Amino acid sequence: MRKYNQRLAGLALLCAAAVATTAVGADRPQWGQAYSRNMVSDETNLSTTFDPETGENVRWSAALGTETNSTPVVARGKVIIGTNNGQPRDPRHDGHRGVLLCLDEKTGNLCWQLVVPRLEDPKYLDWRTGGICSVATVQGDRVYVVSNRAEVICLDLHGQADGNDGPYTDEGRHTAPADEPPAKVTPIDADIVWMFDMPAELGVHPHDATCSSILIDGPHLYLNTSNGVDRVHRGIPAPDAPSLIVLDKETGRLVAQDGEQIGPRIFHCTWSSPSLGTVDGERRIFFGGGDGVCYGFKPLGSKQSAGPVKTLERTWRFDCDPTAPKENVHRYMRNRSESPSTIMGMPVFYNNRIYVTGGGDIWWGKRQAWVKCIDATGTGLIWSRPVDDHCCSTPAICDGLVFVTDYGRNVHCLDAETGTPYWVQETRGAILSSPLVADGKVYVGTKGRNLWVFAAEKQKKVLATIDLGSPIIATPVAANGTLYVATMKKLYAVGKPAK
Repeated sequence: MRKYNQRLAGLALLCAAAVATTAVGADRPQWGQAYSRNMVSDETNLSTTFDPETGENVRWSAALGTETNSTPVVARGKVIIGTNNGQPRDPRHDGHRGVLLCLDEKTGNLCWQLVVPRLEDPKYLDWRTGGICSVATVQGDRVYVVSNRAEVICLDLHGQADGNDGPYTDEGRHTAPADEPPAKVTPIDADIVWMFDMPAELGVHPHDATCSSILIDGPHLYLNTSNGVDRVHRGIPAPDAPSLIVLDKETGRLVAQDGEQIGPRIFHCTWSSPSLGTVDGERRIFFGGGDGVCYGFKPLGSKQSAGPVKTLERTWRFDCDPTAPKENVHRYMRNRSESPSTIMGMPVFYNNRIYVTGGGDIWWGKRQAWVKCIDATGTGLIWSRPVDDHCCSTPAICDGLVFVTDYGRNVHCLDAETGTPYWVQETRGAILSSPLVADGKVYVGTKGRNLWVFAAEKQKKVLATIDLGSPIIATPVAANGTLYVATMKKLYAVGKPAK
């Protein structure tokens, strides 16, 4: 049981993006900075430390479930985070469920929640305690998220409080398990606008949990499908299913998908979400495949007709582990010295380069991992730096420095130009989350229950370690002068007292 719970913990790394840029005192409606996925914030005057016991620098805290693999987003007065149903907020919903909470930004009080029954058979499609692992993306009054059932869902940011707007109006049926009658829809329930069921529409076979965090580009949503292995980890039940898809954000209609036939080479699952950047005046979509290859694609235009589904045009590919096995890859399950590689963190676009982590799968593959810097024009590798054990981290790049974590309990600071290491710090627990750089600090949560705070400098300086009493899988977030830290069981809104 513990092994499979740990497997889901890494899924918090796979998160969302929208179209707004980050500014001081700004919302954070997606994972990281707009498009690029870089988890760097311009927020200032953030707390270095806080105390959950005394309440020092804690503006509010809110109970989550019992396992939280999602990172919060903040938009238009709301804080939105995925979790499980381990601490039910509504007696109508009992047992294992995926839950998306919408909380008031000022108080942490519940505004509404999306409750989604599990995919019951087999259990490896939707691990029972995983909940909703995806990170929401907010644009305007719309919330885009992928549920634990691998459904891409568009929600009304205001929930049912302003009525059931439609066109989808069967929320009561969707909230209840198939063998129970529809639930009564209340003002604290989510309002679903539209829904795209990836298993039903594309034959996608998710594994353990779906963690497709959505990138918005104009009228389109780009997301990975979380297609993965079967319950015994010996094959891909849906080898022809796409790994990257594009939907119309207004209707949920499928517009395009990749044509790379990645399926047979997926070693475990497709857990990395896409990013976007402009290279030599041309916009590009960057995607880390479940086969350990980083891909570049041309994005779709701003206007698309309602014609047949298109195939995304690939501009380049970079194999992060070219000497790894490429055929019959599942023969190497449990092989800790030789196996294919996978990509779990997101590719980050920064200064015409792509920074990405990759290596052997945590649970089934070899104990090798790297941070790679790739020329975004597709000319190849600029530098590579090994890290310990495995790596699920999305790198954060700021002021010429790369901050990244690994599963071997380490936080690394590297030179962004050369990959030269400046410092490394071993922590007290394995790390599945990614670093946040904000206000001259680096915030990192660990499975050892501690939030570490470093100076964002070439010289190592530990500013604080805070015991939060529960493992931290989510990545910290800064928005509107507040630091948000989610443990498995609780969300803290942290800030200095107002003068």
